[in-house]
Amino acid sequence: MASSCWGLPSLLCNAPELSGSTLRQMRRTIDTGFRDLVRAWSPWIDAVTAPLQKFLNGLESLFVNTPWIVVFVALLLAAYAASRSWKILIGTAIGLFGIGWFGLWQDAMITLSMVTVCTLIAVAIGLPIGILAARSDRAQRIISPVLDVMQTLPSFVYLIPVVVIFGIGKVPGMIAVVIYATPPMIRLTNLGIRLVDREVIEAADAFGSSERQKLWNVQLPLSLPTLMTGVNQTIMMSLSMVVVASMVGVGGLGRNVLQAINNQFFTMGFLNGFALVAIAIAFDRASQAFGRRLQRHSEVRDD
Repeated sequence: MASSCWGLPSLLCNAPELSGSTLRQMRRTIDTGFRDLVRAWSPWIDAVTAPLQKFLNGLESLFVNTPWIVVFVALLLAAYAASRSWKILIGTAIGLFGIGWFGLWQDAMITLSMVTVCTLIAVAIGLPIGILAARSDRAQRIISPVLDVMQTLPSFVYLIPVVVIFGIGKVPGMIAVVIYATPPMIRLTNLGIRLVDREVIEAADAFGSSERQKLWNVQLPLSLPTLMTGVNQTIMMSLSMVVVASMVGVGGLGRNVLQAINNQFFTMGFLNGFALVAIAIAFDRASQAFGRRLQRHSEVRDD
């Protein structure tokens, strides 16, 4: 018996592993095959991503090229229309004014356009998948491990296949942000629908409601606070991922934060971080208030 560490056999002491040449050959085969596949499908990939690129460029151009006072007033009106709260309106105004005062308005508008597009896509993807998971235990068992991987995989890892497939630019950054931000929407949609009182569902069944009617008239309205929490988390995830996505060509505040990290510019990093926090708080407060308003409206209508 061969001696090894602590007197254990070599087989028990050293973990089995592939030889270096085998591992290198396997990696080379997978990487080459993946790149060849991407080259073969590149025209189709470009055709699919072209609408996203146009939509993002159009929204970014709208936010950046519109006079700041018009965008400022429009954002304040949107915040008040969603929340109907003077406190949220004043807080949003102070945050936006601070962003402009420190010369970060254009970068903030680029980031805002990116977050808006990514949030819309993530909600559009996450809501139906969350509904499917809530209505089927089998679907939930399949979806949950995928969400676990999406949420635990380091965000930098998302950028590797995305960059290989789509190259450097805004679209790969957008796709990476959407992958990172979609799981909370799916999980909270699933949770919100499953938490609807069983007695309410039984009452809807007693009145002869179809599955579609129960979903749209009972389950979704009653789960609105949880759904809006999902939207909030999607926004927060999008804002946090914008900094990482700046490594593949996404501009805005994320690029400034990345430059501040690389050059150790404390003030620059702090100011751009403040701008991200201001946008996040404004989105959070307005969307939460909007969800509460919708819930109260639904309860009054049902009464």
